[in-house]
Amino acid sequence: MAFVLSLLMALVLVSYGPGGSLGCVLSPNQVLLGRKNLRLLGEMTRLSPHLCLQDRKDFAFPQEMVEGGQLQEAQAISVLHEMLQQSFNLFHTERSSAAWDTTLLKQLRTGLHQQLDDLDACLGQVTGEKDSALGRTGPTLAMKRYFQGIHVYLQEKEYSDCAWEIVRLEIMRSSLHQPACKKG
Repeated sequence: MAFVLSLLMALVLVSYGPGGSLGCVLSPNQVLLGRKNLRLLGEMTRLSPHLCLQDRKDFAFPQEMVEGGQLQEAQAISVLHEMLQQSFNLFHTERSSAAWDTTLLKQLRTGLHQQLDDLDACLGQVTGEKDSALGRTGPTLAMKRYFQGIHVYLQEKEYSDCAWEIVRLEIMRSSLHQPACKKG
């Protein structure tokens, strides 16, 4: 979620910054929600990660696609939206309910949903409320594939407690990447 926080902060600054606008204004509340969601993910641990070392996996986070100042602002919003949507979907499955403390899980789902609601409006403004190729190409598609790999992993591990712990840690780890977007 730190990746998400960094991207949110950059987008909030760009939306308010002099001489530049995303075509929408992201609320600074987005950053606060992201921090809260990261904290919740940290609190959701049920097993010591050391007990799950045999289940570790490199999920191949698409770092090169989302870092290095290569994302246009609309792409950055699309990637962030995809990451939040996929995270929401992942933690909103019936199988996730069995893996986590229900109170923390409900709070995480609510926080992700709030972030998505805010971002939906912004994404619609940036893409002109029409079907956009942003979700079918480049960085956004890479993010979809990344999460598909996580879903496949959970299925292969039969949604074990260790598999969920590895996924929780992966979502937190992947969130630490520092994205950058360029104007234009």
